[in-house]
Amino acid sequence: MSADSRMINADLTVFTTAIKRTPQPELLSILAQNRFRSSRQALGLSMVCAIIVAAFIYAGALELNRYADALPTLITLLGDALPPDFSRWHKWGKPLLDTLAMSVVGTVLGALAAMPLGALAARGIGPALLRGPILLLLNTLRAIPGLVWGIVFVAAVGFGPLPGIFALACHSTGMIGKFCAEILEHVDPAPGAALRSQGVSEIGVLRFSVWPQILPRLIDVTLYRFEHNVRAATTLGVVGAGGLGLEIITAFHLFEYREALALIMVLLALVTLINLLGAWLRAHLLGRLQS
Repeated sequence: MSADSRMINADLTVFTTAIKRTPQPELLSILAQNRFRSSRQALGLSMVCAIIVAAFIYAGALELNRYADALPTLITLLGDALPPDFSRWHKWGKPLLDTLAMSVVGTVLGALAAMPLGALAARGIGPALLRGPILLLLNTLRAIPGLVWGIVFVAAVGFGPLPGIFALACHSTGMIGKFCAEILEHVDPAPGAALRSQGVSEIGVLRFSVWPQILPRLIDVTLYRFEHNVRAATTLGVVGAGGLGLEIITAFHLFEYREALALIMVLLALVTLINLLGAWLRAHLLGRLQS
């Protein structure tokens, strides 16, 4: 008999002995609990699958006849847009700066507002009475789409980059604040407790224990949000917030598909550059913080 066979026989012997030693009512109770847990998991998985299939059916995603003309239409549209027309490139400087200004200022304002709100919303840090209202505020800020915020602020302060800045700031506050609260809730309390035991003040604990733990992740989240806001700033042109989005929408309305393709290519180049810059800053800053 091989060593593997002897090990299997030994495991079976131990398992059989354990079953014999377990009282029958307790064994039946354990088996019943396992069957109930498995049935509940299977039911939950079935419900999730049913919801997904129902969503596909409701949205018409399974109606194959709707896809019959999709590919020829896209090919025709692409043919009308080629080659891209860059003849008006000298007119795109201001829209490009508008997009960058909206994304930069909107991200900065959102991050500055999100940090104190996130601290108040974090469990065990802010006052318990304020946690619920602050969480509701953050949920509301990020639940309302950026386009809706853009419409509100266009009505309030007029057209141009300014309403776009406020729209991005509101949505960024809700998102960054949520992440900030979660980051603070997962801070390791051991270093802070060690500092307090040596008589360090709460400000010192914040400076030498909490802040070094949360700063790398806050930088990561803020840079990611900045990359997102560059793309989101273009969509705000639909509601009159300016930027490259307004130029793209105008080109489509005038059936200038070649110019629209050129603008989209400029936008893709900008987003790619921002992504590369964000990746470099993330690696540089986090590397310095962790060294």
